[in-house]
Amino acid sequence: AATAPPATAVAPIAGEWRLRNVRQLTFGGENAEAYFSSDGTRLVFQSTRQGVECDQIFSMKIDGTDVRRVSNGEGRTTCAYYLPGDARIIYASTFLGGKACPPKPGFERGYVWPIYHSYDIFSVKPDGSDLKRLTDTEGYDAEATVGPDGRIVFTSVRDGDMELYSMNADGTDVKRLTHSVGPDGGAFFSKDGKMIVWRGKHLTDPEELAEYKALLKDGLWRPTDLEIFVANADGTNVRQVTDFKGSSFAPYLHPDGKRLIFSSNMEDPKGRNFDLYLINIDGTGLERVTFNESFDGFPMWSPDGKSLVFASNRHTVNPTDTNVFIAEWVDQK
Repeated sequence: AATAPPATAVAPIAGEWRLRNVRQLTFGGENAEAYFSSDGTRLVFQSTRQGVECDQIFSMKIDGTDVRRVSNGEGRTTCAYYLPGDARIIYASTFLGGKACPPKPGFERGYVWPIYHSYDIFSVKPDGSDLKRLTDTEGYDAEATVGPDGRIVFTSVRDGDMELYSMNADGTDVKRLTHSVGPDGGAFFSKDGKMIVWRGKHLTDPEELAEYKALLKDGLWRPTDLEIFVANADGTNVRQVTDFKGSSFAPYLHPDGKRLIFSSNMEDPKGRNFDLYLINIDGTGLERVTFNESFDGFPMWSPDGKSLVFASNRHTVNPTDTNVFIAEWVDQK
């Protein structure tokens, strides 16, 4: 296990009253999507860092120490999450499609993200051993997170569109949850397991639809103009929470089930400045949480709701660095 500097307190940013005692947990590289273990003592996250050519999965204590690699070091990985009880971790990887990092898309089609066909979802012990494959359909299977009963929600293109599905922790009993054309993904369960929240877009414009399908066929998508949705855990009663310009993503429900936090560039829809916002699940009470002038994203509350972990470009030495931060969450002024 690699050693890391202990969590370092960072200077507060004006207006961020909800974040007290902000500490930086990673130092250099691209570190993101850090999610709590169910006992709240560890985080699992993805990182491209020195000696790591493209994202691999690591875990660490919530003070940034005891960093361990979880994934096998091959291919590219994304979106790791603990199963209840923390005896296993799930993540997606492209390694069955090749040991090398898959090629990044060029800019000839504008700003696009890869949806690698070789992504599948795997389950491992926290030390990376006992690898089990959970998905084996053709095309992208990734973005898996877990509910309190061990049910997994994930994104797949198995039916020709980016849709949400759920399955048991062993990969059985797969059910499709969303049914509207467009990029549904990045889903999380509520603390009680009764709801899901995700980012997506319902595409109706014929031109947009044609472009989306053409990109998807080539394993690409354009992550712009996204909104936040909630539904029952079985996909019924879909409600759109946000309706802003720009791209809103990475939603996470507060343990109280009444509010959620998400990342958005709504104040500058063409720009790269993403901040965290709080909103009620009925779409009322929008409140800006972060005021950093670059990227803040991937927020998650600790199981007890007392801490918030997020990824940010704040306080970087290198402007392309993204690091993991943790803060005490202030619920009332």
